[in-house]
Amino acid sequence: MKSSAPQIGFDRFIPLEWAAAALRVRADLGALDDLNALLDAARLGVAARKKTRTVLNRLWLEPHSELADFAERGVAIFKADPSISISALTWGMAIATYPFFGKVAELVGRLSALQGDCASAEVHRRMSKTYGEREGTYRMTNMVLQSQASWGAIERVENDKRLVRLKPIVVSDVQAVAWLVEAMLRYVDNWYIAEQPGKLKTLKKHPRINKVRIRTGYLKASIRAKVEHPFRIIKCQFGFVKARYRGLKKNDSKLAMLF
Repeated sequence: MKSSAPQIGFDRFIPLEWAAAALRVRADLGALDDLNALLDAARLGVAARKKTRTVLNRLWLEPHSELADFAERGVAIFKADPSISISALTWGMAIATYPFFGKVAELVGRLSALQGDCASAEVHRRMSKTYGEREGTYRMTNMVLQSQASWGAIERVENDKRLVRLKPIVVSDVQAVAWLVEAMLRYVDNWYIAEQPGKLKTLKKHPRINKVRIRTGYLKASIRAKVEHPFRIIKCQFGFVKARYRGLKKNDSKLAMLF
């Protein structure tokens, strides 16, 4: 019987220097030997090294086909300005590629929004609720938290029992900001569907915790609003409300007569 729990995917600790080396290789600003040297220095086992390379491949070296263009645009942004934050770019690729990584980031962000820190146990509990009480969920969540700490997003204190949110990384490049927003939208399920008014009203009860979802909701609504009015004209004034009950030829003929 197959498990109905979502797939994890991101199951390795990826230090920032490894991700940076992979990005430089993809941007033709570094050699693959440099990345291999870093992996050799870590003395990973055969299986661990293979899994680590798989994650690095999905992030930068060989992304999924549906993310190839997205990754290429991220690499172009880095090549145009190598001083841009590699942490921010790798974060964008990680949440676009691995929903598991994005979910951990979302939980840490929401739980630490008010006081600036949160308990690791609460993150683990909520991840287990989503991904199941299976072997590996706890360990892989730890891998993601360890990676996020290496990338400068959080700090693990009190023997890793608490997570402290660090100062946000500022990205001023317009193209990079747009690319990161797209990464967030790729992570969010059904991002093309705007929040219902009632759901948005509930989110507004805790604006500091839900500020990203509120802004995203307004962004989706503003995009949809641009096409809602033309559809209203076509359906109500042109009389295409019941177009599906006619044949294609009748619809085409009617539209041709209108213009």
